[in-house]
Amino acid sequence: QVQLVESGGGLVQAGGSLRLSCAASGLTFGSYTMAWLRQAPGKKREAVATLSGTSGNIYYSRSAEGRFSISRDNARNTVWLEMNNLKPEDTSVYYCAATLANVGGMYPFPEDWEYDYWGQGTQVTVSS
Repeated sequence: QVQLVESGGGLVQAGGSLRLSCAASGLTFGSYTMAWLRQAPGKKREAVATLSGTSGNIYYSRSAEGRFSISRDNARNTVWLEMNNLKPEDTSVYYCAATLANVGGMYPFPEDWEYDYWGQGTQVTVSS
């Protein structure tokens, strides 16, 4: 049984930092592209960052570029999202997801239906 378990969310003031973790089990972790996505109330879910399991390539959304950093440790089956200089508009539920879909410069963010596994989400709230 595959599980993705996020942790690290919470309440932080604007300008602060959080580090989200996603521990995976039951899958060949290194083969998967891992991603962080988020969804704010009343808004469509959006990709934040992806990290290819095969090429190691990393892609960030415009809102995440320069402030967020995705990383992974295949030996620990874990992916992280380091978030700095947080803004109130970053307030969302953050999801970890895994896909065997390839990602590349022309296609950095898979569609939601392409993800094979999802975590339960962790709430991040940024106060102004």
